[in-house]
Amino acid sequence: MEHITLPKVENVLLLNRYVNKKPAIGTFYLTATHLIYVDASAEVRKEIWILHHHIATVEKLALTNMGYPLLLHCKNFRIANFVFGSEWECQEVHASLLKLSQPVSPEELYAFAYNPKSSKDDREIGWKMIDLKSDYKRMGIPNEYWEITDANKNFEVCSTYPPEIVIPKAASRAIVVGCAKFRSRGRIPVLSYFHKENNAAICRCSQPLSGFGSRCLEDEQMLQAISQANPGSPFIYVVDTRPKLNAIANRAAGKGYENEDNYANIRFRFIGIENIHVMRSSLQKLLEVCEMKVPSMSDFLAGLENSGWLRHIKAIMDAGIFLVKAVKIENASVLVHCSDGWDRTAQVCSLASILLDPFYRTFEGLMVLIEREWISMGHKFSQRCGHLDGDPKEVSPVFTQFLECIWQLMEQFPCAFEFNENFLLEIHDHVFSCQFGNFLGTCHKEREELKIFERTHSLWPFLLQKKTEFRNPLYKGPTAYGVLHPNTLPFSFQFWCGMYHRFDRGMHPKQSMLDHLLCLQNRQVKMEEDMTHLETKLPSLDVLSLEDTCVQPQTQSALSKPLKTPLPDTPQSQDWPSPVVLPNGRLTGEGDSRPDLTPKQKQSVFTSDQPPSSENRGQHREVKHQ
Repeated sequence: MEHITLPKVENVLLLNRYVNKKPAIGTFYLTATHLIYVDASAEVRKEIWILHHHIATVEKLALTNMGYPLLLHCKNFRIANFVFGSEWECQEVHASLLKLSQPVSPEELYAFAYNPKSSKDDREIGWKMIDLKSDYKRMGIPNEYWEITDANKNFEVCSTYPPEIVIPKAASRAIVVGCAKFRSRGRIPVLSYFHKENNAAICRCSQPLSGFGSRCLEDEQMLQAISQANPGSPFIYVVDTRPKLNAIANRAAGKGYENEDNYANIRFRFIGIENIHVMRSSLQKLLEVCEMKVPSMSDFLAGLENSGWLRHIKAIMDAGIFLVKAVKIENASVLVHCSDGWDRTAQVCSLASILLDPFYRTFEGLMVLIEREWISMGHKFSQRCGHLDGDPKEVSPVFTQFLECIWQLMEQFPCAFEFNENFLLEIHDHVFSCQFGNFLGTCHKEREELKIFERTHSLWPFLLQKKTEFRNPLYKGPTAYGVLHPNTLPFSFQFWCGMYHRFDRGMHPKQSMLDHLLCLQNRQVKMEEDMTHLETKLPSLDVLSLEDTCVQPQTQSALSKPLKTPLPDTPQSQDWPSPVVLPNGRLTGEGDSRPDLTPKQKQSVFTSDQPPSSENRGQHREVKHQ
């Protein structure tokens, strides 16, 4: 709160990004965690909440005839353009937002102050909800070839790996230690995914410190152990996800890539996914296209092409497909790395897991996958997402690209995923929100030092509470699809409007198929609940034949007179939740009297489940209007 000098400003304009739209006028509030704008010009109270951690940039623009503009760009691709009445107000809010949106220490992050009023036990249960050992067990680990070891329990082997890792049983302690010295940052080859149908495995690591000809016996033995863990294949693929020129350039720094002459059992491949700096620049160009106010079709398509964004998405998809073909078709194990093995490697390994295994297309499966391949294995969320005030060159949309790859798959296979687009968007929001502890820090060791598990809450229970909002109504179940084989021809990729234009309410109305299906599904659930409620009342009813009741002499006599009280043996006298519509259009209990009916009419009104026939339709109409 010490950064807030002006907590409330009246008569602030909120501009619409599109022409011919009247700006809103309202009150601007600053709290310790959120920027809140209350639109006073709306007929119904309308509030816009923007979390401080979501704000990427705050920019003061030149004075206009409306006032002093303040432009906000958010990490979840919201754009807000406020206009203040005085320069002093604009200056004070600008200074406050710069401080609030760029915390210096981890303790300033929202997760350490967020309190959902749950007990200590609930928080601990939330953190234990995702059990990686259970997932390894589902894959068939441990087995005769692979084991879960605590070789890194004190982070002695690798500071950015978790305490427990999965390695080949044939790899001794000496091999592990020697290999760690030869791999960048000690990130040795460890298991990512095991395909128990044929013993093929996907492993991940960092680049070797091969330089211009260096080699390591222990590293060669480690790769030999991975190969021997798959008796069905005489070789393994080693996939370097970098462009070849980048890998060659790293040799000058003593790093590089594996030499096939030193590893007799490998087949080496370059994939060609660009580095974090190219990806950051590409996203910026994409957002410039999205921010054009009145783009022509040619301008939009040319800008999208020049950004290169979809080409990068295709490159990641192609890499994942290569791994799937190697594992599923060639029965070969694969070792994947980039430079340090925490950006492109995470993208490719996790995407291949989704393509191979239907489990990772479920709610629980995707959460397990993110925990295992991204959080546990040391993706630098803090730097890549810009959680703290640091080097802007370390920021890059690596995780955003992974989520987009999933969305592209969902567009090609709309019935294969248990969750819908909103689930991906919610995860993306909370990667940047810092509201939960899952994505804070860079590795398990750092999270332990920050006491994330004792001081913050996990995101996954929060998401599961909203499961009905995120369910895909078209999902056919985990057995409907096996391995996915997506098409990566250019026409197969789409622009993700739901991500990059989600907050553009000023655009023309768009009909959402997902929203419509979810609405229909909710209506069906409500109708089923009502039906169940009515069915529970049926046993308490004394069911008698209405036909027999109608032909009783005393009943006929009663029908010829005005009814002052309900008939004793008709549904009207029972505990009905609502009037029953009879075939003649009347309701039971409707009106104070009944007309005299012929026996044939009584038969039709009270017992027929079918519409009246053509010969007596007029009689029914006459009865209805009496």
